[in-house]
Amino acid sequence: MTPDSATGPDHPWDEPGFEYRSNATAVELATVLRAATRVLITTHEKPDGDALGTSLALHRGLRQLGIESHVLLAGPLDPNLLAIQTPADDVRRFEHDGLPSDEAEPDLIAVVDTGAWTQLESTRNWLRDRADRVIGIDHHARGGAVAARRLVEVECASATQALVPVLDALDVDLAKGDVATPLFLGLATDTGWFRFSSAGPEVYRLAARLMDAGVDKDELFAMIEQNASPARLAMIARALGSLRYVSNGAVAVMRLTMEDFAETGASLEGLAGIVNTPLEIGAVRASILLTEAAKGLTKVSFRSKPGRDGLAHVDVNQLAARFGGGGHVHAAGARIQSDLDEAESAIEAVVDDFVD
Repeated sequence: MTPDSATGPDHPWDEPGFEYRSNATAVELATVLRAATRVLITTHEKPDGDALGTSLALHRGLRQLGIESHVLLAGPLDPNLLAIQTPADDVRRFEHDGLPSDEAEPDLIAVVDTGAWTQLESTRNWLRDRADRVIGIDHHARGGAVAARRLVEVECASATQALVPVLDALDVDLAKGDVATPLFLGLATDTGWFRFSSAGPEVYRLAARLMDAGVDKDELFAMIEQNASPARLAMIARALGSLRYVSNGAVAVMRLTMEDFAETGASLEGLAGIVNTPLEIGAVRASILLTEAAKGLTKVSFRSKPGRDGLAHVDVNQLAARFGGGGHVHAAGARIQSDLDEAESAIEAVVDDFVD
């Protein structure tokens, strides 16, 4: 994605009085990692391709150096993404495995692809108690004091791109132990498979380097993007059947109900990317998908296009912030504690404020 907008008051990812920026270099983080004996790697809840890719790439890089580590994930995860996991990877789920026992206490914790407390609900208190041993690697412009030492590269298109200099400083061979594939996964998915404006020359140079290191982009694309279930297609049909246009046709709004899930057999984990479909329409500048996750809880995905033809982009990061969420300028999300109709009405009441 493009770098996040850093303007606008009271963003829910911000921590009052705290400036979220780098306070360590890639070399300094590499030095800290090399000195560790047991590392826990975690990321934001409901991990996407970049979150998983950054976590796995760091995990595999540390394994190459003989440093013990494991990845801890929380929240729903698209099962297609986990297809890149290998038997050698130690990936655990918070819902099943919980936090480490006292006997397995890590001496270093790496939080990647986020620096926002609101995205770390499951581990927040545990992380706060260990703040002095947390490092962060991120590419978002918003965040708080999650990591005592952090690398925040807002010009990077993905957290995997921000991680590469750290791996280079560790002398990790990207072609060994398949470190390159999860790096490519994060880079590709966070740029919409290189369609978004964030896919500039540096992104393509890195993509070429990773392909030289052994990434099969066609196999990876098929595994992630062309491996849908019939239930997913049924949900796409349901979403498109609900499609409406607001803001004089500039914004598309779709919705999915609990009944849709029950009747199609689909799951929340399989909805990734559905919100992007209306962006294929020329006049649509932003797309919103509201999903009834439970009675009284609505999850919202926001997407937008870069500005063109004299029209500014719709900053969905700031739109999501109105509802306690956040993300990127062109991709964001929020959880609204209200039913589907109320959430939809609340969003439509303010969306015009973000469409110039």
